[in-house]
Amino acid sequence: MIINNYHDFLTYLRNAGFSMGGGNSEGIFSVVPWSWDETPPYETPVRWHTGDPETDPWEWRIRVLEEKEDIVYAKLFFNKSGYITKEWYPYFLAVRRGGRTLMEEYEDGKVSYFAKRIYEIIAQSEAMPLHVIKQIDGFSKADSSQFDRALVELQMKMFVTMCGRQNKISNKGNEFGWSSTVFCTIERFFSEDVIKQANNIDEREAVEKITEQILRLNPAANPRRITKFIKG
Repeated sequence: MIINNYHDFLTYLRNAGFSMGGGNSEGIFSVVPWSWDETPPYETPVRWHTGDPETDPWEWRIRVLEEKEDIVYAKLFFNKSGYITKEWYPYFLAVRRGGRTLMEEYEDGKVSYFAKRIYEIIAQSEAMPLHVIKQIDGFSKADSSQFDRALVELQMKMFVTMCGRQNKISNKGNEFGWSSTVFCTIERFFSEDVIKQANNIDEREAVEKITEQILRLNPAANPRRITKFIKG
């Protein structure tokens, strides 16, 4: 499918079900298979980092977060950004979480202490901007690398997800600086039906179904990379 604009991107993504966020450096699949400094494989007005919301894939991720309720965009694959549609999300959730809670994962040593702290802050609110999360629990600059890893960990394990952006507000009530990514729990992003559906899917069944779809999209995908893509 030739992608000329945001509408084409959404159509292709919903048909595919999931995609790396930009480019296919991991050898699995990307709806937009080129990076901003490469020549597209066909004539198209699509170009990275132009700021045009209709033809810039960098802008599409924000539009998806702000305009759609059936597509997740977050750090989902290989600790990198990606998309999953609501149709396919329960299958990935069945693999990544297996019906377990964050506390169960934490008590078994499968989730870090920093991830637990961040999750508890996000779970207390409908949604929370990144800069506010850092302020609430007093994360210092020395904690920065651990904080960043923990936030990616929570997204990869599908406990939290990006859900928009928000400008910073000064003490005088004025907006300033760059916008901040907003995070929420998966339970807040999707309805409870998605969680229940995931809990009723066997992990092996989920892996097989996702693998079949990957091979339909990219028959040359490496089996070991496929496993990594699915299981995180």
